[in-house]
Amino acid sequence: MNMIEAINNGLETMMRHDENVVIMGEDVGYFGGVFRATAGLQEKFGKTRCFDTPISECGIIGAAVGMCAYGLRPVPEIQFADYIYPGMDQLISEAARLRYRSAGEFTAPMTVRSPVGGGIFGGQTHSQSPEAMFTHVSGLKTVIPSTPYDAKGLLIAAIEDNDPVLFLEPKRIYNGPFTGYYDNAVSPWSKFPEAEVPEGHYTVPLGKAKIVREGDAVTVLAYGTMVHVAKAVVEEHGIDAEVIDLRTLVPVDIETIEESVKKTGRCMIVHEATRTSGFGAELSALVQERCFYHLEAPIERVTGFDTPYPHSLEWAYFPGPVRIGEALEKIVGDLKS
Repeated sequence: MNMIEAINNGLETMMRHDENVVIMGEDVGYFGGVFRATAGLQEKFGKTRCFDTPISECGIIGAAVGMCAYGLRPVPEIQFADYIYPGMDQLISEAARLRYRSAGEFTAPMTVRSPVGGGIFGGQTHSQSPEAMFTHVSGLKTVIPSTPYDAKGLLIAAIEDNDPVLFLEPKRIYNGPFTGYYDNAVSPWSKFPEAEVPEGHYTVPLGKAKIVREGDAVTVLAYGTMVHVAKAVVEEHGIDAEVIDLRTLVPVDIETIEESVKKTGRCMIVHEATRTSGFGAELSALVQERCFYHLEAPIERVTGFDTPYPHSLEWAYFPGPVRIGEALEKIVGDLKS
């Protein structure tokens, strides 16, 4: 399966598993979603379980909060993460705080799905990575898968969670992993073992990172599309790096990060979002606080720039092989001297 198929399969699995799971959003019903992640679900489960909404992100998430209080498990889709801002008040002020403000009488078991990131020439309004804004919110979990296997397992875990989860899907890797070399042909997921997605119910636990490549020279922390780019650059440069796919930003698996950095003595953080106050800043602070006496070099961050996502200069903005390679060589330079 590719990631779209895995997400679709995960949604169908949960709709069969739990009659309270409801899919909602712009064009998710008859049309099957702009990326077809919900294709066929309305036909299989009917218009009361998979239905289209008005073009109102505030209304979509607000209605989902009410559905949660009623006992349902809504899975609202925001068509692109760039459009989530009108719904932030409902997501932050209501969904994330419902358990706390009701002293546990009500919960908000909702999973907000949304495509995220660039690499498809979507321009400034279809390419943003706003995940850091939500990691600041108490009561809200943030998940970003990087493979079809993880996409289904994490999605099922998110839907079963009794608190709100923001489930961000890197659209650049919907159809195959990405090395960062944009002029190369896309390798379909069918060529990779991570595309072997079991039928039926399984979960990948929230808050557990995955070591996708073991190494001793430097720890590379990444998530989403950048996991594949970082891994490709590490191997191209012949650096014995340990690459960690965070999978979940909140809760973050700090134990796996700490163990790796204490082993390697070096840390590099890669994400596509803008640099200032990006999630990499939080990761850098956590590593500095917990691993200071083990660090042999300053922590490096390779990120997007502090500008709107540019259409014509997309690949200059994107943290690609050149910038990641330069940072890697810098951080391990003393090992090669």
